[in-house]
Amino acid sequence: MSTPKLALLALLVASSAQAEFYCCQDPTTGRRTCGDTLPRVCRGEAYRILDSAGNVTREVGPPLTPEQKAEQILENKRRKELEEASREQRRRDQALLDTYTRPEDIDLAQKKAEDDVKFAIQAATTRIEEARSKRKKYENEAEFYARKTLPPDLAKELRALDHEIRLQQELLDIKKRDFAAIKTKYDADRKRYFELTRRPAAPAGR
Repeated sequence: MSTPKLALLALLVASSAQAEFYCCQDPTTGRRTCGDTLPRVCRGEAYRILDSAGNVTREVGPPLTPEQKAEQILENKRRKELEEASREQRRRDQALLDTYTRPEDIDLAQKKAEDDVKFAIQAATTRIEEARSKRKKYENEAEFYARKTLPPDLAKELRALDHEIRLQQELLDIKKRDFAAIKTKYDADRKRYFELTRRPAAPAGR
């Protein structure tokens, strides 16, 4: 039996009551060095932890380089982001299943949302038409002052109507975008619902 093995055996026998031992390869001599505490020569080196029977219970790698530490930080961050995204997806999936008990529920919810937006679009369109109609009357009246300063009340009414038309047009544009977003949302909900329940996909146009 070689001297290093005899030394390790002697150490294990003499210290059988100890819970674990630390062994590494001495970077200077290339020989294995062990101790019941981490030997000085093992600091900053890879080492193994053995139990009292000489079985390796854990291996500890050498300290990371600055580059490796930076990469590890990035990897841990990416893993955390993936885990958070996975948890969020599970939460959304459960919320989807809690909201819809059957595919028809998605269709009903979409129709209600679209009807609400259609009502708002119609209301905004009506207000724009009414404001333009009123403005036309004030424009006709303003023709009498083509070369004169408009009366304050008339100028105020024109400004108020312009403001109303602009606001309602902005609202109309928003509601039109909302209508498109509703279709996108419920199409995605429907697709995910079928994936989660393993049901056959709904035909185009529902």
